[in-house]
Amino acid sequence: MSIWRSPAAGLIAVAMLTFVRPVLGDPGIAAKLDDIEPLQIGAAAPTFTVYRENGSGWTFDPAGLQRPTLIIFYRGGWCGACNEQLRDMAAVIQDIEDLDVDVIFPNGDRPEILYTSLAPETKLAIEGLDYQLFSDVDLNAASAFGVAYVLDDETLARYRSREHWDLDDSSIDRHDALPLPSIFLVTADGKIAFTYHNPNTRIRLSATDLLQAVRENR
Repeated sequence: MSIWRSPAAGLIAVAMLTFVRPVLGDPGIAAKLDDIEPLQIGAAAPTFTVYRENGSGWTFDPAGLQRPTLIIFYRGGWCGACNEQLRDMAAVIQDIEDLDVDVIFPNGDRPEILYTSLAPETKLAIEGLDYQLFSDVDLNAASAFGVAYVLDDETLARYRSREHWDLDDSSIDRHDALPLPSIFLVTADGKIAFTYHNPNTRIRLSATDLLQAVRENR
């Protein structure tokens, strides 16, 4: 496991956007997992736009933050480990928000299935909690943070063979790519104060360890 110590005020609503299918091989997306270059502690957080469930855009602007933001990238509602992580977070998300830290969850699903694609037990676990899920279907956010990468052919074929996974118009469908599950804590001055990622996508930082990291670095 690799750990590096490195929203609402900084999130600006923008008009409904029309999705345009980008060309595969976008230079902001690493050609393979080994080539990713995640932003490190002390770096300035980038501006990016993601999408709400209704398809409207929401822009994260670090220059406009009034309090820290915790950005948790996950792959999509089809991902078992991602569902486990979301359920684990249910025990601490209110504690994190009580520290005056906003929490957002960008992922590679298309907007309209952000919540409906989750496993039933995940929906139950997060019900009534402030889970702000956002579609990063074009990997704008993941690319800006250096954690977007193209899947190898074998993995792509395996994922696309899963008939019960809804990958239509996802980041896989558009780019053959995904965000690496990653965490970035951005302070109110727009700097990255903590980050976590692991190339083994099944290994996630526990919610209790994340809560401690937020307490120490916000």
